[in-house]
Amino acid sequence: MVELVLVVAVVLLIVGVVGSVLPLVPSGLVSLAGVWTYVLFGSEPVGVFVVVSLTLAGIAAVLFDHFAGPIAARASGASTETMIASTIGGLVMLLVLGPIGIIVGVVGTVFLLELRNGSEMDIATKRALYTTVGVLASSVVQVLVTLSMLGAFVLFVVVF
Repeated sequence: MVELVLVVAVVLLIVGVVGSVLPLVPSGLVSLAGVWTYVLFGSEPVGVFVVVSLTLAGIAAVLFDHFAGPIAARASGASTETMIASTIGGLVMLLVLGPIGIIVGVVGTVFLLELRNGSEMDIATKRALYTTVGVLASSVVQVLVTLSMLGAFVLFVVVF
């Protein structure tokens, strides 16, 4: 019979993968919850290398989720002030507009602050577009990371 803790862990890992494309679902944290549910309550020990690797992957997913847009803004040449403000703008607009507010808040903040700081329209637009790509790319990275976590967990815990 399949152990209930294993089923819960795998379900959480699957929810993490699905959540990586759904707004407001902290996919990395949900995947980490799946791993650590089994580590703490499962009947079979999990190797240290596997636990550390999956934990680092989950932390990476969390970081991409929250900081990819602002980091892309910074990489495009936006100021550190703009990067920090875009993070705050995304969180505020999340509360106002829901999930789409994250993108609107981050991208809009970059665009408006770049204009306010004296950037030309084309430069402000370029930096806002880089930011948009960063935000959208973070979803792709989250899918890949959480899917890898699920695959590694199944491989090393269920198969081996």
